Amino acid sequence: MATMRTVKQDELGGPDVLKVVETERPEPGVGEILVKVHAAGLNPVDWKTRAYGGLLGRAGDFTLGWDVSGTVAAVGFGVRLYEVGDEVFGMPRFPQFAAGYSEYVTGPARHFARKPAGLGHVEAAALPLAGLTAYQSLVDVAGIEAGQTVLIHAAAGGVGHLAVQIAKAKGAHVIATASAAKHDYLKGIGADEVVDYTAGDFAEQVSGIDIVLDGVGDEYTARSAPVVRDGGYLITLPGPADVPAAEEARIKAGFSIVEPDLIGLNALAALVEAGRLTPTVSETYPLDEVGKAHASLETGRTIGKIVLTVAE
Repeated sequence: MATMRTVKQDELGGPDVLKVVETERPEPGVGEILVKVHAAGLNPVDWKTRAYGGLLGRAGDFTLGWDVSGTVAAVGFGVRLYEVGDEVFGMPRFPQFAAGYSEYVTGPARHFARKPAGLGHVEAAALPLAGLTAYQSLVDVAGIEAGQTVLIHAAAGGVGHLAVQIAKAKGAHVIATASAAKHDYLKGIGADEVVDYTAGDFAEQVSGIDIVLDGVGDEYTARSAPVVRDGGYLITLPGPADVPAAEEARIKAGFSIVEPDLIGLNALAALVEAGRLTPTVSETYPLDEVGKAHASLETGRTIGKIVLTVAE
């Protein structure tokens, strides 16, 4: 029996519930591929699922992780998109468990795309979930157009820093909110304006926004609604939008959940290859230090992404 190392948790709780164990290596099913994981990206949904059960409400006994980049190790019946040896990246099975914190992972072939040649596996693993969240929200839901003004909250974070670049690549005027220490970074990746949310109310400094991408939620959602123009979009990511009835009648507001998406992954790869999109990886940890990685992730202060290195 072929085995692999994977991260398991038997109960909900803090980072200490994450344990590296030896388990049976999976086999690809019909229409699936087996990927040898070189790197696995972390996202806020990871620690929330670890601690609270996440979207699926599980009490434990699962392996976290959705963002992966690696090499195709085997293909299941009927797969023609990839061959053994191809380098791919993706976000398989979300929001079902994919067990991305593992040396090998399986998933439907179309939940992966070919890794951009210009990215290493660590950078590619930082891209799928956050990149697809930003792309699907801005492009598929809001239909972003050149010349529009986009306001992005938590702009230096995982989704935010990719959203800034995607919006800029689409020709938008980008306003970002972040603490002062992150302003130079955000201007360097394309933000036209940066608002220091610690120095005053952003809602008093902007207006007539076409699209707000709200990665913070809570009171930010209600405060963001009045700055959106009539008919504009307010897209919330942490959860359903709590918008006053008068504002909801005036604008398009709602929660957006990311989905596995070959077309979206290929669009992200094209932006990378064109030099318009570069994921920022601020920290890496080996698989054995997954607990430390989660402790850092949970602070919410990371610029860009945190990635686990799994294989060379």
